[in-house]
Amino acid sequence: MRRYVVLLGAGVMGQGLARHFHRAGFQVAVVDPNAEALEKLQKSLPELTIAQDLAALSANWASADLVIEAVPEILSLKTELLARAEAFFSAQVLIASNTSGLTTADLCRNMRHPERLAIAHFFNPADVIPVVELVASAQMPRERLEQLTELLRGSGKEPAVLHREVPGFVANRIQHAMMRECLHLLDQGVADAETIDSIVRWSLGVRLAFTGPFGQRDLNGLDTHLNIAGYLYPDLSAAQTPSATLQAKVAEGALGRKSGAGFYAWDQATQARAQAAEAALDALILQESQGASSAAQQGGQN
Repeated sequence: MRRYVVLLGAGVMGQGLARHFHRAGFQVAVVDPNAEALEKLQKSLPELTIAQDLAALSANWASADLVIEAVPEILSLKTELLARAEAFFSAQVLIASNTSGLTTADLCRNMRHPERLAIAHFFNPADVIPVVELVASAQMPRERLEQLTELLRGSGKEPAVLHREVPGFVANRIQHAMMRECLHLLDQGVADAETIDSIVRWSLGVRLAFTGPFGQRDLNGLDTHLNIAGYLYPDLSAAQTPSATLQAKVAEGALGRKSGAGFYAWDQATQARAQAAEAALDALILQESQGASSAAQQGGQN
């Protein structure tokens, strides 16, 4: 049976999600007031249904399996859109927000049926990174969360259900803790951005991809970690405000890839390297998932 998903937003995340669900065999609709963004997306995925407003969708979409909100991180914009989604979609339709850090309590503020809302935090590029952090609203029954989990798993994602809600969930907390120290090292003149990137990529990065932080600490030895933590923690950054370097770059419009400059100049060569890295990441994830699937099948036969 073909499944239906509606994506609210045709930005970077909406585009990635459209590619992911289309590749997984879902019927996909994308809703965004920006006609140019919709047309650009449909050129690469002609089978998509596109609309500038929910009201422009045909009635059969009102009973879609899943609706995912993927608009900018502005609470008022998200709550308004979620309220409109509730008015259009039938009561059994699951609604997920792709927020990176807002709470379910805030998102449910204008909803009549908060029991169908969960946060589904996908990662960019959304058609490549497997994990999705899931946070159920306080009103969502366990069976509805399980329904959402199985739907996402069926699309090829790896749902990770959090036991309780915290700002930034898990990945963003870890990512920002790491970036706080990276920016601190940059601000202190310890190393430049390219050197820090190289060290992280070819030491922590390659190890963590295969073991995770706790698995790596077990391999290293918890006693070794404790001994280093005792003398290193007091010297780590504990800044409570964003880095001055980061604030300056944003103020001058150097936003990264999307503006053409950030910590790097995003010329054709840099773009080509990034695209090659994304393709390599996609291939690696596919290889690992196939290996895990094969190992599970062999284990089941033993």
